Amino acid sequence: MKILITGGSSYFGQQLVPLALPDFEVCYTYFQNDPLALPNGYRLEIRDETAVSRLISSFQPDCIIHLAGSNRGADMAAVIVQGTNHVTQAAAQANIRLLHMSTDVVFDGLKPPYDETAVPTPVNAYGQAKAEAEAIVQNYPNHVIIRTSLIYSLEQMDHGTSWMVAALREGKPVTLFNNQLRNPVWATTLGQACLELATNSFTGILHVAGGQTMTRADFSLKMLEWWGITERDTLTIGPSTSGDWPLDLTLDVGKGTAVLQTPLLSVDQVIQLAQTVKNS
Repeated sequence: MKILITGGSSYFGQQLVPLALPDFEVCYTYFQNDPLALPNGYRLEIRDETAVSRLISSFQPDCIIHLAGSNRGADMAAVIVQGTNHVTQAAAQANIRLLHMSTDVVFDGLKPPYDETAVPTPVNAYGQAKAEAEAIVQNYPNHVIIRTSLIYSLEQMDHGTSWMVAALREGKPVTLFNNQLRNPVWATTLGQACLELATNSFTGILHVAGGQTMTRADFSLKMLEWWGITERDTLTIGPSTSGDWPLDLTLDVGKGTAVLQTPLLSVDQVIQLAQTVKNS
């Protein structure tokens, strides 16, 4: 089976590509830098409709896992919305199964927990762009929209933790929010779920996230402990009051648990598993 992974150079893409390689023929894309540096990487401007169509026609995948996106800068909406539109159109032309990676940030955080029937109510530009992308994908029948949460690995530090560690080591103030709730998901869990969905017949929206709702503060503290970070003199814990990001984005993962064979492990379960392996 052939799988095309857009955004293979992203944090999650770097976890997913190696996970897929043993069992699938994989082509992955990157925009500027390719940290994987594998021969099956392909430089792609996702906003170039012709380039997207050409790659998909050439590789002829059985499934596309669409990760490519952006969460910053003036080009964010174009990358997310235009890129998704180009990938969806190309998938539809060749009847290719499409897995689209979305986010819990499509919700406003006011009416948790959110299940798959909840209507997107974004409060910031990133959430709005991802909601628009979801609407595009839903016009194509052979799709799965995967809504997920904070993605982390215990082998490669996630971007949020990396930023926090760098700031703490430089003596800069860092506030961990104790009123923002999410469902952090292990990259391996999310990757295995994606590969499972690539090969089955489920279509529609599915929430694939960790089975444990945590505050951003609690999650960050667990990551600092895991990575052995002791510099905490400038660390404080308190509420988020900016209104820029939703507060309670608890996802109902009941449907995901029923559909998937992949267990949706909690952060505590993942750390316990990793510690068991480390000590064995």
